[in-house]
Amino acid sequence: MAIQRRMNLTIEQVFPAGAFIVGAVEPVQDWEQAPLPDGTRPQKIDKETGLPTWTVPVLDPDPEAGKNEKTVNVKIVAKHQPVPPTNDTGLPFVPVEFTGLVGVPWIDDSGNRPKLQWSLTATGMDAPSARKPATGGAAASTKAA
Repeated sequence: MAIQRRMNLTIEQVFPAGAFIVGAVEPVQDWEQAPLPDGTRPQKIDKETGLPTWTVPVLDPDPEAGKNEKTVNVKIVAKHQPVPPTNDTGLPFVPVEFTGLVGVPWIDDSGNRPKLQWSLTATGMDAPSARKPATGGAAASTKAA
């Protein structure tokens, strides 16, 4: 049986307690390319789509997430810099749902013991749908990787 390296995921699988943007959407720097004349790094281009890659830090409010798993970076492949949804909640963080979410497993061997990690990539982001709460907490239905 051949297991796909890239796994299509739903927002509910990855963030069952919700997801909240906690920082700016920024370009991913390509460390495999030489620096530009001004000393900055070029933006990473997704090999499959040919589109620029962006990253955004996301808070996972799932009470079962470990302390080192509370904030994850989600990459977004898009022609233009993605704009976070409007925050109408009054909360300091922006509730978000990701579309086209894909997970790629990798081994983090930088610590005392190797562990499985997931690189998350999406094709877009939107305000949470009406079918689930946007406030996180015990009543919410989304979680982080």
